[in-house]
Amino acid sequence: MIPKDILEKILRIDITTNRLVTDVFAGAYHSIFKGRGMEFDEVREYQPGDDVRAIDWNVTARTGFPHIKKYVEERELTVMILVDASASMQFASTNQMKNKLAAEIAAVLAFAAIRNNDKVGLLMFTDEPELFIPPKKGKIHVLRVIREILYFKPKGKATNLPKVLEFLTKVLRRRSTVFIISDFLAPNADYVSIRKSIRIANQHHDLIAITLTDPREINLPDCALVELVDAESGAKMIVDTSNERLRRDYHKNAMGMIKDRSRLFDTIGIDHIDISTDVPYTKALVSFFAQRRHRLAR
Repeated sequence: MIPKDILEKILRIDITTNRLVTDVFAGAYHSIFKGRGMEFDEVREYQPGDDVRAIDWNVTARTGFPHIKKYVEERELTVMILVDASASMQFASTNQMKNKLAAEIAAVLAFAAIRNNDKVGLLMFTDEPELFIPPKKGKIHVLRVIREILYFKPKGKATNLPKVLEFLTKVLRRRSTVFIISDFLAPNADYVSIRKSIRIANQHHDLIAITLTDPREINLPDCALVELVDAESGAKMIVDTSNERLRRDYHKNAMGMIKDRSRLFDTIGIDHIDISTDVPYTKALVSFFAQRRHRLAR
């Protein structure tokens, strides 16, 4: 039996995201994702005005008449949503916890997908793939996906993205659009293995990273002695936040990590969206959709 508070959250997200999808994302989603994959339909004789790049030279040589390959837009897309359920996602210094924000963003993407008759799947992960829901169509399925995100109780605390992406490539054979919603924080992150795993996964799928950041992960408040705890490793440290140099170094280190992460994504060639928990996420998503549509139109 699903608790009443979870049912209320599902209803609220359903209402909110449906409005967003209808008013903002539906058309944009179709224009930047649909049609990126094409499937072969038939070979027919060349007609004036056809694109010469589509000529099938083998058939042309065999028949003595120019023929072209005809393709049609793939009739459906598979959207896979990967949600980080590690301990660092259970944090908030504002009124929005990262894991709850992840659920709402996942809902927007899922509803946009089913509006376009696409399949949606879910993978919840920590340092292991913990919950996999195979892609399916329909609103009932999407509501189940949202319920699982909200109701999910992870076993692990840490993050192991390489292992998760390796699992994904094994279970998801068809090329798909894959959204990874995470804070991309991991103790002693091995960027060599992360870079390798993302590159391999991106060869099979269209990866899009959605990074969630809390303001306190960038700036420390000036409030004297504070105990900082790493949610994933459990390491503790007492710091004097009244020390201006310490706050400055903390900010510099945080910004350095963000730049390294962006450089990693850019080097591999995957799109990424940076979202702060204290700013409406719709602005970042709309900006991403607009930029991607513009780039694909060139």
